[in-house]
Amino acid sequence: MSRVKKDAAIRREDILNATLAAIEDQGIDRIRGADLAKRVGVSTGLIFYHFDNLENLIVSAFRFGASRDMDHLRAVLESTDGDSATRLRAVLHEYGPTGTAFGWRLWIESWSASLRNPELRKVVQTLDTGWRDVLIDLIEEGTRTGEFHCPDPAAAAWRITSLLDGLTVQQVVFDDAVTSEQVADWMELTLSRELGI
Repeated sequence: MSRVKKDAAIRREDILNATLAAIEDQGIDRIRGADLAKRVGVSTGLIFYHFDNLENLIVSAFRFGASRDMDHLRAVLESTDGDSATRLRAVLHEYGPTGTAFGWRLWIESWSASLRNPELRKVVQTLDTGWRDVLIDLIEEGTRTGEFHCPDPAAAAWRITSLLDGLTVQQVVFDDAVTSEQVADWMELTLSRELGI
């Protein structure tokens, strides 16, 4: 790769990271090309040279964040030794508000914006499905080895992620309406009920 192409790729990544940070800080509806250019230290023209328009930039930023998130999830799975329950808990830790995954403020912003943006909806749904598929695989694995007792891993994964989504929204949006300790306790109760562990 030539130096010019490498520099352009780095600059593009800087813009995407700055866009995600700005969305998390102030929301999608307040994103402005000039503000992003100032954050990155480039011209507004360069922002739109790379992304054409603001909507494309926002979708690209979420796509970039989702890809990075799934790479991180794979790394967590590869680095977590132990039985299926240990690996499942590691994934749920990352998925929840305690982990380093896609910021929950970004998730909430993306869900809201997805109602009006079909392209963003596809990106968000792909990320959501990716996380759930990992959980399904882990639950199926644990069921095969006898660690879990679960007649329907896909349904269990849906219920587990839905519970965690709802609790996390309460914690993030409503300033700790539920505590991290409550989320952890209720998740353990759910795992016990859903998987027999």
